[in-house]
Amino acid sequence: MRQLRGRTKFFIFCKPTFAHRPTVCYHPRMKSLPLTARQIKATEAVLTRIYENAKLGLRGRTLALACDLRPEEYRLLCDLDPMAELAELKGRADAEKEMSNVVYLAARAGDSKAALEMLKHQHDWVAKQQVQVDTVQSISITVALEQAQARVQSLQADVIDVIDHKQPVTLPHAAAEVRTAR
Repeated sequence: MRQLRGRTKFFIFCKPTFAHRPTVCYHPRMKSLPLTARQIKATEAVLTRIYENAKLGLRGRTLALACDLRPEEYRLLCDLDPMAELAELKGRADAEKEMSNVVYLAARAGDSKAALEMLKHQHDWVAKQQVQVDTVQSISITVALEQAQARVQSLQADVIDVIDHKQPVTLPHAAAEVRTAR
């Protein structure tokens, strides 16, 4: 330690470790913290905390931390004791039952929105949608063919007039072709 302008400068010595472990840094005056491995057991208190927090809708990490467990401890607890996972499932089921009961009672009391939501989400009900298309006009193939032939003949006559230079170009599509060519 050295004094620099009223401040104390600490030197931290780092000891390199293996590649798969982080570097350990310590100060010579630093006391080591005692590390005790926590025993993970599915006691009644732990199962009650899991049940209550799952009932509130917590999941994963937040559920573990709310139950005073680290996420890896919670996963290990679920792997070792199936009662922990059962407590979570029971909490979720009871919460869903309570909320369904609220919607059901509201629907029974005459709330049409609650009734509609219950039908849609719980009973896969879909309101009928009916689309009706009426066609009054009938299509005659022979009439359509005659009209197409008449148009072709009038265009052929216009083209012949243009070729013979009897008439200036008045075709509507010819002006569009000139504009797009520029």
